[in-house]
Amino acid sequence: MKYRHTKQIALLVAVILAAVASRFSGSINPYYLQVILFIGINVTLATSLNLINGYTGQFSLGHAGFMAIGAYASAYLSTEKSAGIFQALGGANAFSIALIFALVLLGGGIAAALAGLIVGVPSLRLKGDYLAIVTLGFGEIIRVLIQNTDAVGGPRGYSGIAGYTTLFWTYAVAALTIYVVLSMVDSTYGRGFLTVRDDEVAAESVGINTTRYKVTAFVLGAFFAGVAGGLYAHTTTYINPSGFDFQLSIQIVIMVILGGMGSTAGVAFAAVLLTLLLEYLRFVAGYEWLPDLVRRIASNRMIIFSLVLIALMLLRPQGLFGALPRMAGGRKTPKSQPGPTIATP
Repeated sequence: MKYRHTKQIALLVAVILAAVASRFSGSINPYYLQVILFIGINVTLATSLNLINGYTGQFSLGHAGFMAIGAYASAYLSTEKSAGIFQALGGANAFSIALIFALVLLGGGIAAALAGLIVGVPSLRLKGDYLAIVTLGFGEIIRVLIQNTDAVGGPRGYSGIAGYTTLFWTYAVAALTIYVVLSMVDSTYGRGFLTVRDDEVAAESVGINTTRYKVTAFVLGAFFAGVAGGLYAHTTTYINPSGFDFQLSIQIVIMVILGGMGSTAGVAFAAVLLTLLLEYLRFVAGYEWLPDLVRRIASNRMIIFSLVLIALMLLRPQGLFGALPRMAGGRKTPKSQPGPTIATP
């Protein structure tokens, strides 16, 4: 009970701090502000994927596809369907903009969650490499479908999106994502995620519907990825199908692996670290005094991702925070007490 109240207080404090920071964001250099927004968006993406890959033990490579669905759905709603709401609320003002943005983010998240349900129900009966291949194929199918849909710009991309994203929205969503994931995993029902991860065969033998737990994690992770996509679309004000390719999915996976699968704090820290690293490499690629090979490597993300993965597997395969004691939603289970009960469907 005390731990739950602590999480609620932490969420409230995070939202208040995000609101205060957003009030003073006008004095921040626009480039630095965009990087800070990207950090918050990546924290949301990595935390939501950690629920699937870290806590539930699955291996999804299609998170960029869910992000793309949320980005395009929210961008389309805010661009094409918001005029009537503005008119009903007496024009564009702070309240109407906030209401519309909240609705379009929710719409993008729901669209991504529905896609997660459609993909998850048949594919999550698979395991390991087979699941990774299916989710990877899904992400590419989504990108190709968007590229051939003229209503959202097709290969030209979708422009004219309002720049509604602020520090408040970005970090309030990131804090909410962390809170929901930790609360879910720490709940009686959520212990099933950990059971599926630790020993799926044993979980099935005691009557636990492992597919249901995997689909739940998949849908919830897809929802927050869709919301993150909406934040991204209203940050850049232009989106293109090429921005949601396989490299983006790999980038999010590396954040989870780098931070330590199943460690929410580690994954959030890795999202911050990797975002800053990738931005710094943009400058490194432009340093004329560096050898040409170094500048080429700095400008190619896939090479950087490969080097990071190789270094992790050799030096610290459990991730930066992987050595922490196993916790259920951040709280140790005392050895003197019986293990947690699991709600069986």
